[in-house]
Amino acid sequence: MDGLVTFFNRLGLARVAAMGVIAVVMLGFFAFLIMRASTPPLAPLYSGLSFEDSAAIVSELQTQNVTYEIRGEGDTILVPRDQITTIRMSLAQDGLPTRGQVGYEIFDQQSTLGATSFVQNINNVRALEGELARTISSLARIKSARVHLVLPERALFSREQKDPTASIVLSVRGELSAGEIRAIQHLAASAIEGLTPSRVSVVDDTGRLLASGAGNGAEDMIAGETEERTLNLENRLRARLEDLLANVVGPGRARVQVNAELDLNRLSKTSETFDPNSQVVRSTQTRDLANSSTNGNSGQVSVSNELPGASTNTGSASGAAEDSTTTEETTNFEISKVTQTEMTEAGGIKRLSIAVVVDGTYVADASGTSTYTPRSQAEIDQIIALVKSASGYSEGRGDQVEVANLQFADRPELAAVGTAEAGLFDFTRDDLMNGAEMAVTLLIALALVFFVLRPLLKRVLAPEPKTLALPPSAELGAIPGAGGFGPDGSPSSLPSLNGEFEDEDGPSTPRDPAWMKNAKSMGETQANTLRTVGNLVEEHPKQAALIVRDWLASAA
Repeated sequence: MDGLVTFFNRLGLARVAAMGVIAVVMLGFFAFLIMRASTPPLAPLYSGLSFEDSAAIVSELQTQNVTYEIRGEGDTILVPRDQITTIRMSLAQDGLPTRGQVGYEIFDQQSTLGATSFVQNINNVRALEGELARTISSLARIKSARVHLVLPERALFSREQKDPTASIVLSVRGELSAGEIRAIQHLAASAIEGLTPSRVSVVDDTGRLLASGAGNGAEDMIAGETEERTLNLENRLRARLEDLLANVVGPGRARVQVNAELDLNRLSKTSETFDPNSQVVRSTQTRDLANSSTNGNSGQVSVSNELPGASTNTGSASGAAEDSTTTEETTNFEISKVTQTEMTEAGGIKRLSIAVVVDGTYVADASGTSTYTPRSQAEIDQIIALVKSASGYSEGRGDQVEVANLQFADRPELAAVGTAEAGLFDFTRDDLMNGAEMAVTLLIALALVFFVLRPLLKRVLAPEPKTLALPPSAELGAIPGAGGFGPDGSPSSLPSLNGEFEDEDGPSTPRDPAWMKNAKSMGETQANTLRTVGNLVEEHPKQAALIVRDWLASAA
């Protein structure tokens, strides 16, 4: 125990404190490394949660004894990466996260016994709103959605019925296209009986009106469809031309813009054509009539013969007979007729305008400097011919194609961009972050070992200087040329200026010149030794004080 105390006394209070601080820091650092290595990597379970969902999920994770971490303002929860799928399935079984919306599970949580029709109707509307909001939120460009429905009830003995309406508030990523807005309107309208897409209003989270829902849905729909059809045609032609030119001039070295004008008129045309030269006998009708007549009575009974007093003509007079024959023939002809009906749907291409900008070529000289060289007119003509052929150019429509050869502001890379499969050294963002964290931790550990711990251990374990490591019983007379100290600490013998030495018995007799020369050299050696001891005492005052203290203790 005394040796340990002596060891710490020799080290000094400052050195012992520094060693303690460094030991604590190193222990804490390595404890952090051990805990970091033993803790599984965390990944986001859900993000963008409301406080209600966060509280419910945290409570469920605590029940399952799952390690978790909350970040942000409580809207992001991290769990071990290898347990994400299992935890999500478990939370989905409990209906989490609800995202502040209630669906059809409201009927499972409440008892219908004693519930009035008004409460059931309200719950039905809430369930419809929640289910629609969940469905809309599942779209790729939608972060969250809120749906409000107005479903008017038809009053008794009323002939008029109000149409249902809906309003949707969206939190979007980027900007929605007209087609996506109409898709949301049709989605909501198809889920509610009697609701039409024109009665659905859509607003984004910035307060911008995306769809009015004012009832003029036919006009808005036609305008939206026209714009979407035009954009689709332009984008399709641009992608086709850029892909074609990339194989000729290189990837990224051609820019194409297409302006399409569509014919939005819908035309229906019916025409009938008669050919007089194409006559065909359809039917023939023939009629023969024969007529025979004779003049005179020829004994026939008449009214005059039957009158009273009339004379009876018993003569046998005979008249002349007449015969006639009539023949009629009717022929019906059919003239050939052609009936043609043509219908032209809206959306046909009325006119195309295509603008193409092509970069030139770059030639590197011996020093590595690239020089821009414009393309020849022959190449430009070939590019124009390719663009016309690929775009369906029609001179009758008045289509226009312009190709310009200009130097791009930023020179694109000449190497083709390919989509290679993930290889052995293709790391994800999480892998890079974990690797960087491990590298930084390793560098800090090495810095602490080599620049803090190693110098400290080297300084602590270094042997003390021999001049200061004298045992307590040692006397100063042991140093060559130095006089010893007596019991009271006074020097036993010191050289005098006149060549005589004084000892305990008094001054000694003078010596011969040879001894005087030796004494002078011994005095110089003693002075050098004392000077060396003084320098050591100045450099190490604490160690010198300990040595003197030991001498005093041993002398006492």
